[in-house]
Amino acid sequence: MFAKAFRVKSNTAIKGSDSVVEDAEMKEYGIPALLGALSPLGEIGWSTENYRRKLRADVAAVFPTLGTDQVSELVPGKEELNIVKLYAHRGDAVTVYVSGGNPILFELEKNLYPTVYTLWSFPDLLPTFTTWPLVLEKLVGGADLMLPGLVVPPAGLPRVEKGDLCAVALVGNRAPVAVGVAAMSTAEMLTSGLKGRGFSVLHTYQDHLWRSGDKSSPPSIAPLALDAPDLSEGKGCVKADTALEGDMRQLTLEEEEEAQRRCEKSPSEAMEDPGPGGLHVDPTDSKTLQEQMDELLQRCFLHALKSCVRKADLPLLTSTLLGSHMFSCCPEGRQLDIKKSSYKKLSKFLQHMQQEQIIQVQELSKGVESIVAVDWKHPRITSFVIPEPSLTSQTIQEGSRGQPYHPPDIKPLYCVPASMTLLFQESGHKKGSVLEGSEVRTVVINYAKKNDLVDADNKNLVNLDPILCDCILEKDEQHTIRKLPWDSLLSRCLERLQPAYQVTFPGQEPTVKKGRVCPIEITLAQRASNKKVTVVRNLEAYGLDPCSVAATLQQRCQASTTVTAAPGLKDSLQVQIQGNQIHHLGRLLLEEYRLPRKHIQGLEKAPKPGKKK
Repeated sequence: MFAKAFRVKSNTAIKGSDSVVEDAEMKEYGIPALLGALSPLGEIGWSTENYRRKLRADVAAVFPTLGTDQVSELVPGKEELNIVKLYAHRGDAVTVYVSGGNPILFELEKNLYPTVYTLWSFPDLLPTFTTWPLVLEKLVGGADLMLPGLVVPPAGLPRVEKGDLCAVALVGNRAPVAVGVAAMSTAEMLTSGLKGRGFSVLHTYQDHLWRSGDKSSPPSIAPLALDAPDLSEGKGCVKADTALEGDMRQLTLEEEEEAQRRCEKSPSEAMEDPGPGGLHVDPTDSKTLQEQMDELLQRCFLHALKSCVRKADLPLLTSTLLGSHMFSCCPEGRQLDIKKSSYKKLSKFLQHMQQEQIIQVQELSKGVESIVAVDWKHPRITSFVIPEPSLTSQTIQEGSRGQPYHPPDIKPLYCVPASMTLLFQESGHKKGSVLEGSEVRTVVINYAKKNDLVDADNKNLVNLDPILCDCILEKDEQHTIRKLPWDSLLSRCLERLQPAYQVTFPGQEPTVKKGRVCPIEITLAQRASNKKVTVVRNLEAYGLDPCSVAATLQQRCQASTTVTAAPGLKDSLQVQIQGNQIHHLGRLLLEEYRLPRKHIQGLEKAPKPGKKK
């Protein structure tokens, strides 16, 4: 609403003294309609204290969570209060209440809304939803907040109904940066799969209403931490369907399920379960945490050498061994952390492995160590048994969690355009008919034979009649080409048909779509800090849930992942992973999800062996 400059109609100062403003002046500014009926002063005028009293009453009614002292703090009795009547750039009549030089409230169609300045003083005034910093730029420009841009906190989304007033904050800071109205209830948001428009945004940090104040930046308000569980009484777990009381960070689907599962555990079970990503501690195990991490480190090392590293990969950067191989060999539910082991550093651990004559490490360039040799016949490697992959690592979490993922069957099809209708109508097809490649071939062969177009002297050539000339030849070719080989005739025909494809997911009816199938697109992007991130898009077209893929990659790569709205794509999400993780992504898509390579674009950008990411 305030993305563009507004026009001020009037600005009335209500001073702290008990002065009287004449009725005529107030009617000119529209104050009676905004603040209620005439004051006890009747037709003579309005007491400024009555303005404040009426405004405080309106604030208390709209925001019942504010106490009397907080309302008085918001609408003070002695400071000057300005009532500004303005027109937004779209013509909306808005009344803004200014105190201390900052707009504190604005009124639109008899509804009262707080500004971001007010919300910074009272951050819990409204139910608050969280989004990513990149989304703020769009909101400031006048865009509404779409549901794919939301970050689901550990405690779940706040409970709101359609039309409720809401605030929007950014990840890592509870200070709201936008005010809007919910376009649907929380239940509807969840039912929609967090797709579509979530909030009509009215006012944001950095818009023109904010600029009319002191232009201060949002304060740093730490996210609320989840209440620590009271294990003695089996209490303290925050269910996923409660209001927002948690840390404003991204919650992967696995973490949300884990939080729910932990809430259902008994206190004794919860004591043994440190939560997602933590090191599971067996109370019957006498080993210390450090000893258990040492064992996990060696297990991942041997697993990587036996299943991932090949002789052709050598020399292999030690950082690549850790980042691309050892982390991915970490068992489900465990997290490899060298700093928690007795070795503390990777170099020290590899020196120990070199002393056992399992590997040879050399500094091939200054400060950069590489593994130059591996003794794959070493008893520790040969005796190591690669564990069976867990069910979780072989499944993709879709609408119903835990079902094995099966790639869709994608079949190319061809759609008959108006320009080729005459060629296909003899076979009973019309404009818009969808055919498979074999059906197109049959139509063309039957047409040529029926119209006696097969060359009598050379059966491999087809004479072109006027219909074939119009359908498959360019205008400058129609007077020069009289015959074509069968393969050229068929390939030209397929080229001029409109592309389409059929997608069939297991257990579902086939779906036909026009156009070419969009591949899963993998790109590398450079961020401001000169760090690389891997971005993958179009996962939904293949039945893959971006949130689940992000959670899997987070564990495999041991790198942070985020899910955001894909720019330029409607109702589509993209996954970002810190660093060049195309190697891990390729293994996940090709080997585990068994997607054909032709449907994945960008795998060639994976880091080469021996090079840093």
